[in-house]
Amino acid sequence: MHVAIPLYPRFTALDAVGPYTVMAFAPGCTVTFVAAEPGPVTDDHGTLTLQATAAYGDLPDPDVVIVPGGVGTFDALADQALVDWIAAAHAHTQWTTSVCSGSLLLGAAGLLQGKKATTHWGILDFLAQYGAEPVSERVVTEGKIVTAAGVSAGIDMALTLLAQASDVETAQAVQLVIEYDPQPPFNAGSPKTAPEGIAERAMSLLV
Repeated sequence: MHVAIPLYPRFTALDAVGPYTVMAFAPGCTVTFVAAEPGPVTDDHGTLTLQATAAYGDLPDPDVVIVPGGVGTFDALADQALVDWIAAAHAHTQWTTSVCSGSLLLGAAGLLQGKKATTHWGILDFLAQYGAEPVSERVVTEGKIVTAAGVSAGIDMALTLLAQASDVETAQAVQLVIEYDPQPPFNAGSPKTAPEGIAERAMSLLV
C-alpha cells in the first residue's frame, strides 16, 4: 500500500507526521511526502521542515492520499497543481483522506459534494461552500473519503483508516507500538467542553 502525503507551505506538522507515523509502522505500507517539486517544505510555524522526496507527477496513482491542513491551506486552495493532483489521484485511490483544514482542499478538488465531512471546529462551516454537509465529529467516513477534525484527530483517522485498509488487529498493534493512549491534562480539547473564553483565545493563536 503506497500512501502519499502532499506538503505545501505552512502546513501543520502534526497533521502530516501523526498519520505518517501510524502508516509507516503498518506492514507492507510505504509513505511518500510529495510536493510541487522535491525538496524542503516548511510548516506553519516556520521552524520545522519536511523533505518531499517526489513531485506530484512522480506519484499520480497512490493507493492512499492523506492531505494535511494548516494556516497555509487557504493559500493552497489557489494552488491548481495541488488541487488537480488530489482530484486526479482520487480516481485511483483506495482511500482519500484529510486532516483538519485539509478537507477544504478535498472540497476544492470537487470530492465532497453531497458528502458528510469534518475539519477543525473553527472553520467547520467553510465546508458547506463545497457542497459538503459539515459534521462535528472526530473522524467521518463517507465511502472511500475519510476526513478528520483538528490536528491530533489525524492519528485517530489514520488508525481508523488502517483498520479498514488492513484489519483491526494491525491497527491495534500500531496503536500500541506508538503508545497512543490519550490522557489529556485538561478537558479543553473541544469547544463543547472548553472553559468560557478559551475558544476565543484559541482562535487568536491561529492568526
